[in-house]
Amino acid sequence: MQSTVLSYKLSTSPILLFDGVCNLCNGVVQFVLKNEAENSERPLLFASLQSQFGQQILQSHNLPTDSFKSFVLLDNNQLYFRSSAAFRLCKYLKFPWSWLSVLQIIPTFLRDSVYQFVSDNRYRWFGKKEQCWIPTPELKSRFLD
Repeated sequence: MQSTVLSYKLSTSPILLFDGVCNLCNGVVQFVLKNEAENSERPLLFASLQSQFGQQILQSHNLPTDSFKSFVLLDNNQLYFRSSAAFRLCKYLKFPWSWLSVLQIIPTFLRDSVYQFVSDNRYRWFGKKEQCWIPTPELKSRFLD
């Protein structure tokens, strides 16, 4: 992942690509679903990086398809990684969580260092599932693949 932001054309709704077997990542998705801003004209969509859709996105950008060190946010025709994806995602959350997006003022190399440390230890700290989390029938329409 050479650049934090890559050009991308896909959807009018932002899409969060996450590691489907990571307990921390699944927790983030569930947190976002519970805390998403209600007045969003563009509801978030989700897909695991292991899904066919996630794999196609990774392949189309020459990104590793078997190493999931970052979740990815596709928003406004841009692809965001690591801490940039996390803080951009915050703008879609209810107050007070939406205010976390102001932390983008921290230099990228510092925030990505913290992000990478958590990413490197997430399976050890939070565990891992044998298979991807399956959304409830009510949420199924928000998940791609």
